[in-house]
Amino acid sequence: MTYPILEFDPSREAYIDPVRTLQRLDVPEHCVICFFREVLDAIVATHPVRLLAEHPWEDSVHRFYELEHQGRRLAFFHPGVGAPMSAGLLEEAIALGCGKFIACGGAGVLNKGMAVGHLVVVSAAVRDEGLSYHYLAPSREVQAQPEGVRALTATLEGRGLPYVVGKTWTTDAPYRETFGKVARRRDEDGCLTVEMESASLMAVAQFRGVAFGQVLYGGDDLSGEAWDNRAWQSRREVREQLFWLAADACLAM
Repeated sequence: MTYPILEFDPSREAYIDPVRTLQRLDVPEHCVICFFREVLDAIVATHPVRLLAEHPWEDSVHRFYELEHQGRRLAFFHPGVGAPMSAGLLEEAIALGCGKFIACGGAGVLNKGMAVGHLVVVSAAVRDEGLSYHYLAPSREVQAQPEGVRALTATLEGRGLPYVVGKTWTTDAPYRETFGKVARRRDEDGCLTVEMESASLMAVAQFRGVAFGQVLYGGDDLSGEAWDNRAWQSRREVREQLFWLAADACLAM
């Protein structure tokens, strides 16, 4: 192939395999992947949680926890930022023994009508990053697993919360979200949001045969003539509520 990124190798064998290098533990089947560090710090500080594992990376030590929710065991962890780290930590959670995942995070919006905090259940992701091409054959998009979409929509409807089901654009380069690319992703691909991890997380989950779904909340706005931060990271109530919503949806799978 002219481009190495398109040289997909379907082999299940790799030099570093988390299943062989990490010890499988007694962990919950269900796991929430939450991108909100302050929410997880508060949960660890105020709830009876158990540390499942600590894995050192060069940036820091990454911790996997569990708590009891609805009388059942639930694992959770922070996946870092960006596709390589989040996908790598998902690999480690799978190797530990987790098998059903719901991810919750924020995203830039490509539609001005989407308010801060509006919820999007991811139905597909445009693969404008690199990691997913190491897990799935080349394609323009990766589709969400129906099981994850059903669990999230049923949970949202049960709570009477407004949401949309739609497509996201996953990119490795947040500082290269140009006016032309934003317009194409919105108008030609039909993307509602832009973020950095969704396509990769879905690709890893499909390759490893585990269940996965993702919900995003509308954050900064890329739909106008200039970027609008909209103070989206300060929405503490939305972010905390989204963790518990993801927990409910995860246990419903």
